[in-house]
Amino acid sequence: MIDAIGLDADDTLWENETFFRVTEAEFTALLSDHGDADMIASRLYDVERANLARYGYGIKGFTLSMVQTAIELTDGAVDGRTIGRILEMGQDMLAHPVHPLPHVETALGKLQGRRLILITKGDLMDQERKVAASGLAEMFEVVEILADKTPEAYSRVMNSHGIAPDRFLMAGNSMKSDVIPVLDIGGWGVFIPHGLTWIAEHAETPDHPRLRELETIAGLPNLVAELERRG
Repeated sequence: MIDAIGLDADDTLWENETFFRVTEAEFTALLSDHGDADMIASRLYDVERANLARYGYGIKGFTLSMVQTAIELTDGAVDGRTIGRILEMGQDMLAHPVHPLPHVETALGKLQGRRLILITKGDLMDQERKVAASGLAEMFEVVEILADKTPEAYSRVMNSHGIAPDRFLMAGNSMKSDVIPVLDIGGWGVFIPHGLTWIAEHAETPDHPRLRELETIAGLPNLVAELERRG
């Protein structure tokens, strides 16, 4: 019944949003003379969203958005030292260590023998770095790094690997990117919430017969087995 299982990476297999939040807090402190933290964070978010079509998802786009926000908030008066610190903050993020979240290695171990596909999105170089640093790459048959997770992108992945969408299950922490697009093409979507998921990845939970939700990834092997028994 389930021929292939897709897994998201950031905030599903390893921590990611935490590093963005820490950097955002430093950024708002750096520009505290130009507004309160909530206002600066809100402005940064608006700039990030507007820049997604230009830079895509990831740390590099986030860093450029911080630079742009600093320039706009200071009416172009931001000094070179501040810009330099913002660039250092982005570089620090690109170098952060990658450690699997709790239960990930155990769950993947129980799923060995099945067709596992890691499907992530964002900057190619950074995502490749994180996959390699995580130590999890060998547990997956395929690693797919997408510019965005849309129904069309998932369909391309299914077609390239000869997978029928209705026999595919995708699990991740983003309802918007990991679950709904897969439901739209006829697959199974498993939502595994993470407390710090970026607000741009939030979406209303649909009423759908192929949607499931787990508290942690630890329950995924049993869920897959249960779906196959019922199927």
